[in-house]
Amino acid sequence: MPLLSLADQLENALPQTQCTKCGYPACRPYAEAIADGTANYNQCPPGGQEGIQRLAHILGKPLLPLDSSHGRERERPVAVIEEAYCIGCTLCIQACPVDAIIGAPKQMHTIIPALCTGCDLCVAPCPVDCISMLPVTPGKTGWDAWNEDLASQARQQFHLRQQRLLREKQENDERLTAKAAAKLLALEAESALSAEEIASKERKKAIIAAAIERARLKKLQTDSEDNKE
Repeated sequence: MPLLSLADQLENALPQTQCTKCGYPACRPYAEAIADGTANYNQCPPGGQEGIQRLAHILGKPLLPLDSSHGRERERPVAVIEEAYCIGCTLCIQACPVDAIIGAPKQMHTIIPALCTGCDLCVAPCPVDCISMLPVTPGKTGWDAWNEDLASQARQQFHLRQQRLLREKQENDERLTAKAAAKLLALEAESALSAEEIASKERKKAIIAAAIERARLKKLQTDSEDNKE
């Protein structure tokens, strides 16, 4: 079994709530920032003081207090939607890092409590303020309110969501490329009588061809990055 990198070890010590309170977009970038010395190891409120102790142990550094500018250690909350007020805007669904919210446009949304990490990210986007964060671990905070199984599940859900978003983007890009190619064929078939019509047709063809080429190069880059991983 290969030895884990420092970033891997640090990531494994984080609770995987993907809450961004540390100042980074997810737990992995924060772990990498700690590993390269650009972030301190006391910026994760969900992990609390025990989380800092875990990170300090890995780094061989002294225990620090939680940096309160990133939030406070608290009882683990779960998001709850007041369904009577939900307007089905889907903004909370887009914000949830672990796909713990289900619903459809203009339809009532609901939280899957077993998947919710208590990250708070769904609260701010809600235009009707119908989402509340309710504590579910009375008297228990930080890692005492969390566990390794929940962290593993949250990390898996986060990765599944990232894969879904990438897949949906690729499918959308492919649809747009196909539409552009069809438009290019349609332009080729059009007859142009005047010099002005011919010039306009050529401009449109050049624009569409350039868009198709950009899409092709972007796909090549994405495929290359996927192969590196």
